[in-house]
Amino acid sequence: MAAVGTWLDIGPTTQIEAGTARTLPVEGGEEIAVFHTMRGEFYALVNKCPHKAGPLSQGIVHGDTVSCPLHNWRISLRTGEAQGEDKGCTPTIPLKLDGGRIFLLREAVIAPAHAAAKSATTPARAA
Repeated sequence: MAAVGTWLDIGPTTQIEAGTARTLPVEGGEEIAVFHTMRGEFYALVNKCPHKAGPLSQGIVHGDTVSCPLHNWRISLRTGEAQGEDKGCTPTIPLKLDGGRIFLLREAVIAPAHAAAKSATTPARAA
């Protein structure tokens, strides 16, 4: 992972197959899950379901949501909000794509998770 301005270069878009996620450990912070949807969009969330902290990166991606592998809560990849009647929110991490590489906003990755909770992720599409 290399810093470029305020954005962290975490690697090529090709490292994450469509419909899956990969995790990024953060020293002293929350693990990040980076998702690649079947539509070619990329999102990043703290890798914890707001219900019982299940690893969202191990869930099934459906459109722009992911199902938690523990209790099947559906979490919006765009907002981090639980869907349906479930209540709770997982912090999102701003993400951008440039030159076939994935970048995460440094301040959101390094700052405490609650600071990132207010930020909504805009989908980034693979080129």
